[in-house]
Amino acid sequence: MVTLLQDRQVPPRDGSVPATVRIEGRELQPTPVFDTYWRFASARQAVYEARLAGRTQPWTDDPILAGHRFTNCYRAADRVSQAVISDVIYQGPQEWEEVFFRTLLFKIFNKESTWELLSREVGEVRWETYDYGAYDQVLSAAFTRGERLYSAAYIVPPPQLGEGRKHRNHLRLLEMMMTSGAPERVVGAATMREAYEVLLGYPALGPFLAYQFTIDLNYAPHLAFSEMDFVVPGPGARDGIRKCFGPAADGIEADVIRYMADSQQEHFTRLRLPFAGLKGRRPLQLIDCQNLFCEVDKYARVAHPDVAGISGRSRIKQAYRQDGTPLRAWFPPKWGLN
Repeated sequence: MVTLLQDRQVPPRDGSVPATVRIEGRELQPTPVFDTYWRFASARQAVYEARLAGRTQPWTDDPILAGHRFTNCYRAADRVSQAVISDVIYQGPQEWEEVFFRTLLFKIFNKESTWELLSREVGEVRWETYDYGAYDQVLSAAFTRGERLYSAAYIVPPPQLGEGRKHRNHLRLLEMMMTSGAPERVVGAATMREAYEVLLGYPALGPFLAYQFTIDLNYAPHLAFSEMDFVVPGPGARDGIRKCFGPAADGIEADVIRYMADSQQEHFTRLRLPFAGLKGRRPLQLIDCQNLFCEVDKYARVAHPDVAGISGRSRIKQAYRQDGTPLRAWFPPKWGLN
């Protein structure tokens, strides 16, 4: 249950930061970063929409946003998610077992070049024809050539399954999942949380990764979970929440994320910020609000250097580099956005 204090059921209409917000029985005092969260979301979405419309730069007059790399407001709109949706899930055989295999194989490495390498060298990526030796040979050769197999976006710890190299243990992990009934249990789950708990039961898949993989699998037509079902805050989101609300929000981060999703229109209206949603129809979901906290944590390192997070990081590592690759915007058909 989320309500604003001071006998208000909606945020103040003068644009000021709400004095206090009550979430799960706690009174939280928003910092200036709280309003920056909404301003960042509006500005970042405007950049995305400008790029999608083919407009030329500059897409923003915000020097922080223009000079550094930030992910999109919507997770599904990001480049890697677009690859998962367009090139992995909805390409190839559509039997659930095959979709599950392809999706998790991609996500374990989370790198388009690794997926392209495997597709080129082993042929069509299929569980039905999967051969550990063939896949290992391709990946080991690339590793020997000095090629990066994994994305730096997040680290997938290697499970200890008897192999000497990280990618070999990950192949064994995927084999374990496929042969122990994970695809059947995920597709048979009654809720997203139940599906998540299936993945959480496997080695090296902690809460954050199991949740992220569940979100990816849920892009497929075989699953119909709402992205408003539940959320697992990652380390970056916890940092952003600390900057928006201080230590008083520790331990209720998932509830804070839900508050942001539930009250988004009120705050965009309060601050007179344009935000029409994805393709003008889809509001921010829990996973998107979670990701936005990660991005606002980074943004606040420059915009609000005096507001402390948890990690103590003070710089934004990645500078913006122009990418000439055409922007894709194709979403799961069940969302009705295409």
